[in-house]
Amino acid sequence: MKKKKVEKKTRKILKKRPCRLCRNKIESLDYKDVDFLNKFISDRGRIITSRITGNCAKHQRMVAGAVKRARLAALLPFVKIKEGLARRRPRRA
Repeated sequence: MKKKKVEKKTRKILKKRPCRLCRNKIESLDYKDVDFLNKFISDRGRIITSRITGNCAKHQRMVAGAVKRARLAALLPFVKIKEGLARRRPRRA
């Protein structure tokens, strides 16, 4: 019988990037600062996760709250619809 070679699977260890808001020692976020909040919103209008932005849990909650307040004040859109993709209603027979 032949012996099979056992390959060790190595996991790549990802370093968590430091929180941008902790680094700048930001204590509070203003919902009126739309340019800053746009950095945390995707092209579809969704709030980007902390895994991608690198925010700590405390600051991610602050960002989410500020974005929600800005949406209610109509400073940020709830949904961004891409141009050229017109949504049509399905026809009913």
